[in-house]
Amino acid sequence: MRAIIQRVSSASVTVNSEVISSIGEGLMVLVGLGTDDTQDDIETIANKILNLKAFPDPKSGGAWKASVKDRGGEILSVSQFTLFAKIVKNKPDFHKAMAAESSKSMYATFLERMGALYDPSKIKDGQFGAMMSVGIVNEGPVTFTLDSRETVSTPGTSTPTASATSSGSQGKTLAQRNAEKALRRSAWEAGKKSGEPSLPGAQDEIQRGSPEDKE
Repeated sequence: MRAIIQRVSSASVTVNSEVISSIGEGLMVLVGLGTDDTQDDIETIANKILNLKAFPDPKSGGAWKASVKDRGGEILSVSQFTLFAKIVKNKPDFHKAMAAESSKSMYATFLERMGALYDPSKIKDGQFGAMMSVGIVNEGPVTFTLDSRETVSTPGTSTPTASATSSGSQGKTLAQRNAEKALRRSAWEAGKKSGEPSLPGAQDEIQRGSPEDKE
């Protein structure tokens, strides 16, 4: 199961020139279901979405401190089977996407689970299978990519494999990334003492920190 999550100040879905769903501050979520997805995948993605610290703290203003639940925000979800497309000779192949009938049922289960874990009135939907026009105002912009088979922590926590991380860290575990960061820190400190150049970008990364450090 895959999801594209965007932090928005507003979002809406229009079908046949009529706005059928809209939200204010919250998350716009595009959801794709694969052929072998199960209830476990739903549980993982639902918890990740609801607990992802995509917002600043409402009191301190600190970045990456609050989830959509913490902010009392809304979620607009739209089914997006193209997230499982495989590009073959410049043409999309959708064989890995779940069939429409099964996908519709499982997607409905996903929405129900989101409501049960949060507040049903805060969960909005598009129109399954329809040609939709989706409008968003992405704040940041801030966009994350989730895959239930690639997340690095258990349901209920908020450390996804996300587009906000550097491409070099994609697919690595949190422990691996922390170990690499420790090595870069040691190299930078050694270079500082000896007067020799440290690894490129080491000082910047140490000062900036990673998304995990800022939670």
